[in-house]
Amino acid sequence: MKTLVLFDIDGTILSSSGAGRAAMERALEQTFGVPGDPSYHYDGKTDKQIIRESMRLAGVADDVIEANIDLVIERYLEGLRGELADGKRSVAMYEGVAELIDAVDARDDMVLGLLTGNVEPGARLKLSTVGLDFDRFVVNAFGSDHETRGELPSVAHRRMRETFGVELAGRDVIVIGDTPADVQCGRALGARAIAVATGRYSVEALREHEPYAVFPTLRDTNAVLEVICA
Repeated sequence: MKTLVLFDIDGTILSSSGAGRAAMERALEQTFGVPGDPSYHYDGKTDKQIIRESMRLAGVADDVIEANIDLVIERYLEGLRGELADGKRSVAMYEGVAELIDAVDARDDMVLGLLTGNVEPGARLKLSTVGLDFDRFVVNAFGSDHETRGELPSVAHRRMRETFGVELAGRDVIVIGDTPADVQCGRALGARAIAVATGRYSVEALREHEPYAVFPTLRDTNAVLEVICA
């Protein structure tokens, strides 16, 4: 039996110092003439959800959003590539993340994966910027697979079955993330959420959403592995 360990990217694996938001706002302005409200929070949401919700708040009609959403993603990826390559932003993994990924990857009873609101090409760009090999992540679910984050654990669960022929119990799916959305998204499946306070939310704020466990950082590899194996 295996455990599927799914990492969120932004705020969990790495910080891109606002590169994603800058690229998205530019793409929205290029397409709709408005960058969106600066108070609207991106964390815990899929890329297409961000486009749809922020443009609805800006008064753009749903049919106009739908007709242009793929163009926004295309422009966003082009902008993200430039933002990550120009060296003006400090893009880095959080402390302890590389060690935890290595530890999970080295175990025969665990499968390393991603669960992220990023569309797949955006996830690839961000991971490559911090020197992580995308191909190490075997079973994944992206914002390009479904616009609703709550559907992504089921996507990963299905891919686990297709890849390994294993029908996991819900508790054998671990979601590691930094937002309440990460904590909540796997509940219907019975997945366990490990929350980490490296993003916008504190340990106390995350604990209110009743994750299986919560850590201030992922620095203590052994402690996180103990929770995964419990």
